Amino acid sequence: MATIAIVGAGMMGTAIAYPLADNGHTVRLVGTHLDGEIIQSCGERRYHPRLEREIPPEVEPYLVEEIAEALDGVEIIVSGVNSLGVHWIGQTIGPYLRPGQLVIAVTKGLEAAENGDLLILPDMLASELPERISGQVELAAIGGPCIAGELAGRRQSCVVFGSRHGDAVEQLAAAFRTSYYHVWTTTDLVGLEVCAALKNAYAFAVGLGIGLLERAGGPDAAGAYMHNLSAAVFGQGCTEIARVLQLVGATRAFAYELPGAGDLHVTCQGGRNVRLGRLLGMGYSFVEAQERMAGETLEGAETVRVMGDARPKLEARGLIAHEDVPLMRALVDIVVHGCPVDLPLDRFFHGTRSSL
Repeated sequence: MATIAIVGAGMMGTAIAYPLADNGHTVRLVGTHLDGEIIQSCGERRYHPRLEREIPPEVEPYLVEEIAEALDGVEIIVSGVNSLGVHWIGQTIGPYLRPGQLVIAVTKGLEAAENGDLLILPDMLASELPERISGQVELAAIGGPCIAGELAGRRQSCVVFGSRHGDAVEQLAAAFRTSYYHVWTTTDLVGLEVCAALKNAYAFAVGLGIGLLERAGGPDAAGAYMHNLSAAVFGQGCTEIARVLQLVGATRAFAYELPGAGDLHVTCQGGRNVRLGRLLGMGYSFVEAQERMAGETLEGAETVRVMGDARPKLEARGLIAHEDVPLMRALVDIVVHGCPVDLPLDRFFHGTRSSL
């Protein structure tokens, strides 16, 4: 059995503690500077207020000020922060890392280089590590469909672990697998992370249909909804994920498997990305929607912003065509330029219709 530290006591970071505890590992749950009340509740009541569940007895809560003690002697570190905290966690855990440790992230997101190249968050975390440890710890990530509350409730969940190093990812999978937490592995870390980020953007696009329906007055007297529209947006989202995977030289089939379609499906069942889409579909501007969702991390919108920065540069370099990602272009217009919702449905599925 291993000693494992989770840094970030949000819902998904803490949910990962349940299969680890069930496997007999010692789990140290370290809150960030934003998690003080959560850690206090976990310490005093053994109860996580956001998951609304008792934490397993194997889980030891630590405040961020106790991180040196929490990371002492651990074999595996889980990064449980959101995309906005990826640089922070690299800077925070870096001084305590030692060669041979494994770091696996639940974080979803992308960044863009000056030339438009898409950068995955594990690499951004690695860029913050001290030179003395650079290249001496193995970095990995978790992708695929997994709602935190279901995992903490020990519901059946199927995910993909990715690392560029096959031995490392197999070691991690063995530590996490349970009878309800099923783990597949891949060495295509870039492809896994691209799917994990883009599905948040396309889930918010699917949410637009919910808002458009409300704006139209809801279902009509005969019970007609807008499922047809949402399905088309979902399908186009998978198509565009496949195109971006092709662009970065990753596994294109991921778009239609657990990392892409699977994760997109589960994200469309609710959550902040869909709520954002609903508000925009109802006619609120992005600024107004942000105000209504104050305090929530809008990872789908952040991915749209990154793609809005990267796409023109990639297009200018001839790496992507103007017509390749019409849905993403529309999302950029909504989020970055403040335009009203206008879905270019007739430009969907470019280059695929002849084979349908």
